[in-house]
Amino acid sequence: MKEKIPLTLLGAHAAAYAMKQINPDVVAAYPITPQTPIMEKFSEYVADGLVNSEMILVESEHSAMSACVGASAAGARVMTATSSVGLALMTEIVFIASSMRLPIVMNVVNRALSGNINIHGDHSDSMLVRDSGWVQLYSENAQEVYENNIFAIKLAEKYNVPVMVMQDGFITSHALENVFVLKDEDVKSLIGENKRENTLLNSNLTIGPLDLFDYYFEHKYQQIELFETIRKEFNKEAEQFSKETGYGMYSIENYMVNDAEFVLMCMNSTAGIVKEVVDELREQGYKVGCLKFRLFRPFPTEDLRNIIKFSNVKIIGVLDRAISVGSSGPLNLEVKNALFGYFDGKIYNFIYGLGGRDVTKDQIKNAFMMLIENKGLEELNFLGLRK
Repeated sequence: MKEKIPLTLLGAHAAAYAMKQINPDVVAAYPITPQTPIMEKFSEYVADGLVNSEMILVESEHSAMSACVGASAAGARVMTATSSVGLALMTEIVFIASSMRLPIVMNVVNRALSGNINIHGDHSDSMLVRDSGWVQLYSENAQEVYENNIFAIKLAEKYNVPVMVMQDGFITSHALENVFVLKDEDVKSLIGENKRENTLLNSNLTIGPLDLFDYYFEHKYQQIELFETIRKEFNKEAEQFSKETGYGMYSIENYMVNDAEFVLMCMNSTAGIVKEVVDELREQGYKVGCLKFRLFRPFPTEDLRNIIKFSNVKIIGVLDRAISVGSSGPLNLEVKNALFGYFDGKIYNFIYGLGGRDVTKDQIKNAFMMLIENKGLEELNFLGLRK
């Protein structure tokens, strides 16, 4: 097991610290709240000569991802970061990066999409691009932000796939937490040297070609096959990473679910509150549990089915910090799709915290009690909404 060094870091600085240790060849970014502290801290590392990275300040997020695509296509190890409307602006190039199989790692500090203008955290930005062909990893706290960044580089470069690492805006990004980091030399050994080919100089490859109906379908199917491979191999990669680092990497965290009858499912920082409420309700004799998704794309369908299959769960509540207007929460849709025909109980959706509204222990406890008492439930429910 690798030695760990305790540091006190903001969630944003945990991402920057991991980037420092990774020492990417190129970082192209544009400042946007609440992602900015990542790049501010990383720019200090550049100025102090602690990394060899070529850091490029561009004129927009669209240009940031364009620069990342060009650098990665030329064989560079590339990282970036963004939030909210910045991610929305770069969406065109986000799809291009994945279709070109470029192993770019991007930190996304989750923030609500406009309008109206809001700078606080919900998951509408990363959910906007959930179908873009990027692996998506979510982080409960600063510790997971750090771990996910290092794991993301390994995963990206092994499978030639871009990876996003999410954390909640302000809740995680601007909060100080204790983080146990690896030594610089251990991270360097763990991720290895960048040995990617400069594909722009390979005359046998075409970069960014016109791809009409005669081949587009087949090329898109190759992405589908890639994600099926990652879905099947993720736990093996996570187990190996855990052995090498001593961290616990997983697709879904099972918190007291095996004997639970009532379960809430969630992602990112809300998991900490849910687990605390689970502990309190357990002391009162209620059989409750929590499932936290660390991996959202590809969705860990079989892992979820196996957890539910070997449990006593009767009713499920899915917490979404985003809404697909006219439908329901994105995580809810994935859970229902995965468990269709595999779960006989009811699944209810709870929308909460849009625009960064606080989620409280009382709200989570209320959601649990609604499931337990089977009262006041609709297919789509709202926590903390003024009516």
